[in-house]
Amino acid sequence: MRTTVQDWPGRTGYWHVGVPPSGPMDDLSFRLGNRVLGNPEGAAGLECTLGGPALKFAAPTWVCVTGAPTDVTVDGVRVEQWRTVRVPAGGVLDVGAVRGPGMRCYVLVGGGIQLPEYLGSAATFTLGRFGGRDGDALRGGAVLPLGPQHGRVATAVPMDDQPALSRRWELAVTEGPHGAPEFFTRTDFGTILGTDYQVHFNSDRTGVRLIGPKPEWARTDGGEAGLHPSNIHDTPYSVGALDFTGDTPILLGPDGPSLGGFVCPVTVVAADRWKLGQLTPGDAVRFVPIRSDRAASVRDLGPARRAAWPTVLSAGGDGDDGILRRTDVDDATGVTYRRAGDDAVLVEYGIMTLDLGLRARVHALHQHLLAACVRGVTELTPGIRSLQIRVDPQVLPVPVLLDLLAEAEQHLPAADQLVVPSRTVHLPLSWDDPATREAITRYMHGVRADAPWCPWNIEFIRRMNGLASVADVYDTVFGAEYLVLGLGDVYLGAPVATPTDPRHRLVTTKYNPARTWTPENAVGIGGAYLCIYGMEGPGGYQFVGRTTQVWNHHAGPLAGRPGADRRPCCGETPWLLRYFDRIRWYPVAADELLDLRADFAAGNVEVHAEDGEFRLADYRAFLAANEGSIADFRATQAAAFAAERNSWQLAGELTAG
Repeated sequence: MRTTVQDWPGRTGYWHVGVPPSGPMDDLSFRLGNRVLGNPEGAAGLECTLGGPALKFAAPTWVCVTGAPTDVTVDGVRVEQWRTVRVPAGGVLDVGAVRGPGMRCYVLVGGGIQLPEYLGSAATFTLGRFGGRDGDALRGGAVLPLGPQHGRVATAVPMDDQPALSRRWELAVTEGPHGAPEFFTRTDFGTILGTDYQVHFNSDRTGVRLIGPKPEWARTDGGEAGLHPSNIHDTPYSVGALDFTGDTPILLGPDGPSLGGFVCPVTVVAADRWKLGQLTPGDAVRFVPIRSDRAASVRDLGPARRAAWPTVLSAGGDGDDGILRRTDVDDATGVTYRRAGDDAVLVEYGIMTLDLGLRARVHALHQHLLAACVRGVTELTPGIRSLQIRVDPQVLPVPVLLDLLAEAEQHLPAADQLVVPSRTVHLPLSWDDPATREAITRYMHGVRADAPWCPWNIEFIRRMNGLASVADVYDTVFGAEYLVLGLGDVYLGAPVATPTDPRHRLVTTKYNPARTWTPENAVGIGGAYLCIYGMEGPGGYQFVGRTTQVWNHHAGPLAGRPGADRRPCCGETPWLLRYFDRIRWYPVAADELLDLRADFAAGNVEVHAEDGEFRLADYRAFLAANEGSIADFRATQAAAFAAERNSWQLAGELTAG
C-alpha cells in the first residue's frame, strides 16, 4: 500500500537514458478526475495503491476521487467517487482500502498539487528516488502545496466516460515487435492470444507479471545475446509491451525499463494501457489483437476511448507478424521496420549478430532525426542494432513515418565514415562484491535455487566460455575495454557495453526467471554485453561485481529535444556515461567501494576520463589484423556454449511445459 504524487504524461524525453515516464498507471481515471475539477488533464494528483490516505485541508478545496472502488468520507460522512465534493477548511478527506475490482484509486484536487519538477515532471519515480515529495511515497505528516483553482468545476464524471473495471480483462494489442515465425512458433502465438493469463502477486509499477503457458519457441537459443531463446540484442521497449523474460511474461509498466534483451510478441495499445494500473493479483487477462490503425486515441476521454466496454471488439489484428516493411539499405545490410504498439516503430538493421557497424548505422539515423526535429516524434531511443521512434500518431501517423524513414536512408553517411567522440572512463570494480552475493542468495531463497548459474555467477561464466579458471574470468574482465552502445539498460544511465576486442567478449545467458532484486550499480554480463545497473530493481545479467554510481542526483536542470544528449550551460547531465564511451575497470576492495560510493553520493568524486574518438574504419582494420586469434577464441567459446546448452536440454531447462 502506497500513495505517490503523479502527473500526466509524466517525464517524457528521457527514455534514451533509462528514465521512464512514470505518471499514473491508470491515466484515464486520473485525467477524468482532473477534467471534472476544471484542471489541466495532467495536473499533479495522488495515485493510491490498494488503499488511500487521510488528508487534512488547510483551505476549502474541491476534490474528486476516481479509479477502483473504495470508501471515501469527508469528516466522517460518506461521499461518492467520480463526483466532485467540497472539503471545508480543516476538513479531512479519508480514502479507505480498495475493495475491487481494480487496484488503484486517484485523488485529484482543484488547482492540482504544486511541487518542484525533476526533468520536467513532478511524477514520483520511487526506484530512482526523484519526483513527488522527496522522491518517495507519501508518509504521515507530509505537507502538499496546492495551486489556485481556476477552471469550472462540474458535478461528476459522466457514467459513459467511466472505465469498466473487472476481474477478467481484455487488452487490445497490436502484433510485434517480435512475432512468429522468427522468435515464437505459430502455436506459441496462438497460445498467447488464446489463453487467459493470471496476474501474479509479484507485480508493481515496473511491470505486471503473468502466469501462463511456457512457449515452445522458434529458436534453440539467442546466440550472442544469450542461451535462452527469449534473449535478443538489447532493444528499446515500449510501455505496455508483453516482455518474455525467459519464459515469464511481464507487461511493462510506466516505471519499467527502456532497454533490454528480451522479446516482446505483442504490445498493448496506448488507449488500453490504463488497464495495467487496475490489474490485481489473481485477475484473468486475455490479449485481443486489433488493427493498429483502428486503435482508440489516447487523447480521448469520452466514449470514443471505449473504456466503458468490458470487452474488446475486434475482427482480428494486422496479420503481419509485426513487420511493417523490409528493405535493403546497401548491398550488405537490410533494415526491418517493426511495429512496437500503435505509437512506435522499431527500426532494426542487419541480422541478429553483434556488429559495431550496425550500431554505427543506428547512430547515423539517430543523429539525422535529431537534426531534422520531426514534428510528432516524442522519443528516440537507440539499442544495439535498433532505434525506437515513438510518435504521437495523431500528429505523425506511422505510414507517414515509414516514408520519412525511407527517405532518411538516402541521406545517411556510409558506416565506415563514422567518427564519434569516445572518452576512456576509468571506473572502480569490487569483484564478486558481497552485495551481489546477497542478491544471488535472495534469488535462491525467493525464486529458484536450482538454476544453472547458482550459487556463483562467476563460475557459471567461466563454464559457459570454456575458460580454465575463475582467475581467467577476472583477467578477461579487467583486461577488456568496454564500448558503451546504449544507455538506460535497466534504468538511469545504465550502460549496455561490449568489449571492443572480441577475445575479451564473454558470452553468457540471463536469469530465467529474472531476479526481483538487484543492488544499485551491480555489474553483470548477459549475452555478449556488460551492464551497470543504474538503481535497485529487477534484473537478469550474471554478476561479476559492483561499482560506483552512474547517475548523479545533484546535476542541474535539463531541457531540449526528445532523445537528445542535453548538455545545459548550467550543470552537467545526471547520467555519467555517453554513447561510444569506453569503460576500463580497476580493482578495489568491497570496503573501499563503499567509501567511494558515499563520496560519490555526496558529490565529492571526480571520475577520471580521457578524451578520444572512435573510428569504425580503424576498428575494422584491427579485426582484420587479428582475425586468426579471434576465430580461435570464438571456437573455444562456441564449444563451451554448446555443451552448456546440451546440459540444459538434458535437465529440462529448454523444454516446453
